[in-house]
Amino acid sequence: MATVREKIEPQAIVFKDDGLVPNNPMPFLIYKGAVDVAGGHPEETIEKLFGANGWGDMWRNGVYDYLHYHATVHEALGVSSGSARVRFGGDKGKDFDLAPGDVAILPAGTGHQCISASDDFCIVGAYPPGPKMQITRPTPENHAKALKSIPQVPMPPTDPVMGNDGPLLHLWNPRHR
Repeated sequence: MATVREKIEPQAIVFKDDGLVPNNPMPFLIYKGAVDVAGGHPEETIEKLFGANGWGDMWRNGVYDYLHYHATVHEALGVSSGSARVRFGGDKGKDFDLAPGDVAILPAGTGHQCISASDDFCIVGAYPPGPKMQITRPTPENHAKALKSIPQVPMPPTDPVMGNDGPLLHLWNPRHR
């Protein structure tokens, strides 16, 4: 199993709906340096961690350089190599410098876009059980549809980094917001 720093707490940010990117009232979470990827197989390390915590349907690549979001599913992004500056929350969101071992967890509707990346930048993306990921571009029509689909996306059963007792379960629970 992947080595995760004990009792690491994610940074939690709620991005507001900007009229084109719906974002989500549940917070975007970022775990900085959460996963020890110093071994010889960083992608496999992250895949094992996500898989052990019930987040499957994985892929390896980067982050698209255009603004988009997923209105039907939550997403976890684990950095396995390289570095990148990624904007989360849409044009009015916030830029983050991502490095190996960082994990970002995006509730459905969270805008994201790669601003710049090193040539060796690679992430592992994963989704909790449920609908397949669909790429949605920010348009007024897509925004209206997303406002209906996002509340229907089920709560994930686990935190992709910390499992059954992870902060996501508390932070995304409407009774605790």
